[in-house]
Amino acid sequence: MSNRLSMEHSPYLLQHAENPVDWRPWGVDVFEEAKRSDRPIFLSIGYSTCHWCHVMAHESFEDEAVAQAINNTFLPVKVDREERPDVDAVYMDACITMNGSGGWPLTALLTPDQKPFWTGTYLPKAQLLKLVEATAKLWRHDRDAVLSAGDSITARLRREEDSRLGTPRKELAEQAVQLFAQRFDGKWGGFGPAPKFPTPHNLIFLLRYSVLAGDETAQMMAYRTLDAMYRGGLFDHVGGGFSRYSTDGCWLVPHFEKMLYDNALLALAYTEAFQYSRRPLYGEIVRRTLNYVLRELTAPEGGFCCGQDADSGGEEGKYYTLSPDELAEVLGHADANRFCGWYGITPAGNFEGKSIPNLLDQTEYDREPKEMAVLRERIYRYRLNRTALHRDDKVLTAWNGLMLAALARTGLVLEEPQYLTTAQQTADFLSAHLVNGNSRLLACRQGGISSHSGKLDDYTFYAWGLLELYGVVFDPAYLAQAVKVADALLEFFFDWENGGFYPYASDGEQLLTRKKEAYDGAMPSGNSVAALVLSRLARLTGETRWQNAADLQMTWLSGAVEHYPAGYSFAMLALLEKQWPTAELVVASQATPSELQAFLRKNAPLNLTVLVKTAESADVLSDLAPFSQHYPIPKQGTQYYLCRSGACAPPVDNTEELEALLHLKS
Repeated sequence: MSNRLSMEHSPYLLQHAENPVDWRPWGVDVFEEAKRSDRPIFLSIGYSTCHWCHVMAHESFEDEAVAQAINNTFLPVKVDREERPDVDAVYMDACITMNGSGGWPLTALLTPDQKPFWTGTYLPKAQLLKLVEATAKLWRHDRDAVLSAGDSITARLRREEDSRLGTPRKELAEQAVQLFAQRFDGKWGGFGPAPKFPTPHNLIFLLRYSVLAGDETAQMMAYRTLDAMYRGGLFDHVGGGFSRYSTDGCWLVPHFEKMLYDNALLALAYTEAFQYSRRPLYGEIVRRTLNYVLRELTAPEGGFCCGQDADSGGEEGKYYTLSPDELAEVLGHADANRFCGWYGITPAGNFEGKSIPNLLDQTEYDREPKEMAVLRERIYRYRLNRTALHRDDKVLTAWNGLMLAALARTGLVLEEPQYLTTAQQTADFLSAHLVNGNSRLLACRQGGISSHSGKLDDYTFYAWGLLELYGVVFDPAYLAQAVKVADALLEFFFDWENGGFYPYASDGEQLLTRKKEAYDGAMPSGNSVAALVLSRLARLTGETRWQNAADLQMTWLSGAVEHYPAGYSFAMLALLEKQWPTAELVVASQATPSELQAFLRKNAPLNLTVLVKTAESADVLSDLAPFSQHYPIPKQGTQYYLCRSGACAPPVDNTEELEALLHLKS
C-alpha cells in the first residue's frame, strides 16, 4: 500500500514509513476521509528514541497480517509526541482517565470526530490483533455503543476544571519541602522507589529554598541526590551527559536514552549547586554535561537536536558498557587496571555481563586521579567505533529554550565564554528560523523546514531562555524579543478571567479539549515557567500589565498546587520570588561595566533582577522599561541603583558598596 507520510515529517514518523500500515499524519484531511469512508481512527503516538515504540513497530506494524487488519478497519494516524505535544496531552489525558496510567507508545481508537473510545499503551501482536478484530465487529454491529463510549469519555475530559484561585503564601513552599522529605531516600538520594527520575527542577527548588529559608534539610536532600546521580551510571562517565532515568534505586542502571531537556535542566541544577557550595566537582559535572551536548547534539545548521536513542545494534546499553578485557586491549593492562578500579568495571559486570562505569564504591569520588581524564578520552574515542546511536535530529523550540537558559547561566557562573557565545548563537538561530513574523513561534525545525504552530511550552521556555541570556550579556535585543513573545502569550494563550495559560493558541487548531496544565513532570509545565517569566518582566520593565498578569497567574497556580505542592516545584520557584524579598538593580553607565559579571558570578544573589542602561541601549529601554528614563547615565564611571521591597537606596559607584547594600559581605 502507498504510505502517505511525506519527507517533511519527523524521524519518528519516517522510521517505519515503509512498513505496510498505511500511516497518515494528523490533520483535517484524515478526519474528513474518516467520515467519508465511515471508519474509526487508529492513533499511534510515540517518539523516535522510545524503545517500546520500536518494539511495537517491528513486532506488529511490520507484520502483513496486522497491517492489513488495521488498514481494513481503521484510518491509521501516527503522531510524534515531541512535535505535537498538544495532541499527545489530549489523548494521554484520555488514557489516564480510562486506565489510571499511561505511557508510550500510546494507542488510541477514535471515532471520526476524534473522540476516544479505547486507549492503551504497548500491545503485543496477538493482543493487538484481537483488539482490531473486536473493534471491527463492534463498528459493524454495535456502533451506537462505540459512539456512546466516545461521547462519555469526551464528556469526562471536557468537564470544567477547577478554576478555584488560591493565595500565594510561604506555607506552600514549606509543605513542598516536607513532602519531599517524606519520600526522600536517605541512602541513595532521590524521592520514592525505582524507577528514579532526576527531575532537576525539584533540586533547584530545594537549593533555592534552603538559601532563602536557611533550611539545612532541603539543602541536604538536594546535594545528596546530585552526588548520587553523578556517581551512578545515570551519568555517562566516559562521554558526559545524563541518561533519561534510573531503573534501580541507586542510580546505577539507567534507561540509556539521553534527552536534550534533561541535560539542560541538570546543567542548571548542578550550576545552582556550584553557585552556593563552590564545590569544584559540580562545576566539572556541568562542563562534561554541556560539552556532551555541544559535541553530540548540535544540529548542522544550528540549535540542538532532541536526543540519542538507548539502543546500539539492537541492544539497549550496548554502546555504554565495558569489560576488563577490552579495556586492556585499548589502554594496556596497567592503565586498564587503574580505569577498572576507579570505575567499578569487573569481569562479572553489573549489566548483562558487562559493566556500566560508575563511582558507587568510591568514597572519595570528588578526588579523581589525574590520569582519569586522559584515559576517559581514549575510551571515548574507542567507543565511537561502535554502532552509532540513533540521533533524533528535530530541533524543538521549547527544548532549545531550556538549553539557552542553561548555556547563559553556566557561561556566567563557570566563566566559560564558549557557552555564552553558543547561547547567543542559539538565540539568533531560534529568532531566524522558528519565529514566524514578529512574535509567533513555530515548534520544530527538521531537515531545513520549520513547522507546527508553537505551543505554550515553546513560548514560555524560549522567553525564559531569552531573559536568562539578557541577565548575563545585557543586550536589550534579547529583552525586547522576550517582551514580544510574552505579548503573544497573553494575547493568544492566557485566561484573563480565571488565570492560567491554555496549551495551544486561541487561533490555532482546536482539539477535543483545551485544558490548562500546571503539574511539573519530567519538564516544568508551561504555566509554571510563565509565572516566572511574567514576574521577571514586571520587575525588569516596571510595567503594570506584566505585574497584573503575574499576580493572576500566581493566584491560579496557588489554587492548582494546594493539594500537592511537591508536584509543582517549578511553580514553587515563582512563589519564592513572590514571597521572599526581592531586589531590583539598575546599572547606568556609558557601557556595561566589566565588573558587573564578576559581581554576579561571585555573589549569585537570589531574587535579584538587573537592568543595564547604557548610551547604546537607552532608547530601546525607554520603550521596554519607561521608568529607566529617570536614571541618568554618568559621563564617567557607573551608578548602581538598588531597590528592595519598594524602597530605593542612594546610588553607589562600585560593586563593593553594592555588596554591602545587599548584605552579601560576611
